[in-house]
Amino acid sequence: MDKKKVILGLSGGVDSSVAAIRLKNDGYDVVGVFMRNWDSTLNNDRLGNPTVNDDVCPQEIDYQDAVDVANKLGIKMDRVDFIEEYWQYVFKYFLDEYKKGRTPNPDVMCNKEIKFKAFLNYAFNHDADYIAMGHYAQVKREENGKTHLMRAVDQNKDQTYFLCLLSQNQIKKALFPIGDMVKPDVRKLAQEYNLETAKKKDSTGICFIGERNFHQFLKNYLPAQPGNIETVDHQIVGKHDGLMYYTIGQRKGLNLGGMHGFKNEPWFVLGKNMKRNVLVVGQGEDNILLKSNRLIASNVNWICDEPTYDKDYQAKFRYRQKDTTVRIKKLDNNQIEVTYLSSLGVTPGQVVCLYDNDECIGGAIIEEVYLDNEIRTVFND
Repeated sequence: MDKKKVILGLSGGVDSSVAAIRLKNDGYDVVGVFMRNWDSTLNNDRLGNPTVNDDVCPQEIDYQDAVDVANKLGIKMDRVDFIEEYWQYVFKYFLDEYKKGRTPNPDVMCNKEIKFKAFLNYAFNHDADYIAMGHYAQVKREENGKTHLMRAVDQNKDQTYFLCLLSQNQIKKALFPIGDMVKPDVRKLAQEYNLETAKKKDSTGICFIGERNFHQFLKNYLPAQPGNIETVDHQIVGKHDGLMYYTIGQRKGLNLGGMHGFKNEPWFVLGKNMKRNVLVVGQGEDNILLKSNRLIASNVNWICDEPTYDKDYQAKFRYRQKDTTVRIKKLDNNQIEVTYLSSLGVTPGQVVCLYDNDECIGGAIIEEVYLDNEIRTVFND
């Protein structure tokens, strides 16, 4: 019987390296493919780029690490560029959301449009039976063909939040070989195979772009428009560099400490007045204007089946957040209303990821946030 062919996204990191080990040990015909999705020269990525003058860019180092892993494990290695697709479907979305004063999550769109769409199409045009990634997630397959996305065993590393906008078809064709492992065991297995990636630092920063000075990086693409920082009652307390640089609930980087005439409590971003180009702030971690108990979300995606709407579910409004118990109500125009007891800093543009215990059932893009019937984060007066 012929081996099933798996095309693995081999990134040059430890997680995808160990995914390759496990796939090979499970008897698959494994081909590693390195995705190149960002070109700093082509994309004018100069300001805020700490490696712009390096002789060898981090992406090339990652590629060489991936080649070394493939050679050591005895698997084939290829390389593919999705630079145009990434710009068109991930980065333009990223910039458009910032122009609107919202806070997008490029990692979610990167998974939806690149890793599990452009890459998946590439793989199946090269006779793959499955694609595989080094994500911390699991799938459960039913005999009838339905596939469920499940949380990883390592709850601290679980990445289902970033996968919640994937379709049933995308999940069905995916393998997550390290989803039943914890991170220390992943590194240990890499060391047992004497892989150079065993002790390599995890990648951080923007998906496929890397670590950047965020303020400077955005200036490559969006003109900064400085303006006033004001309290809710219009007292000017400082200046901002541009509304796009701030997110709801942000505390650091406001430079408002020790303001004369105000109580000695930390300042937080409460919202934005886009018409007046004003950043609205307030004091106190429990500021009522940071609190919400209801949101409207659009672009709703159900991975397997549409849920019933008469029971409790769990939600994350941002990655690594603890679960919040929620109720879901179906609205028109592919929108949902999500209600919960109370949460701080829920932000338009971000993703609400929904769970039924250990199963990730889907997600949606947060559009509006309310405390009862009073809207949060938007100030138009």
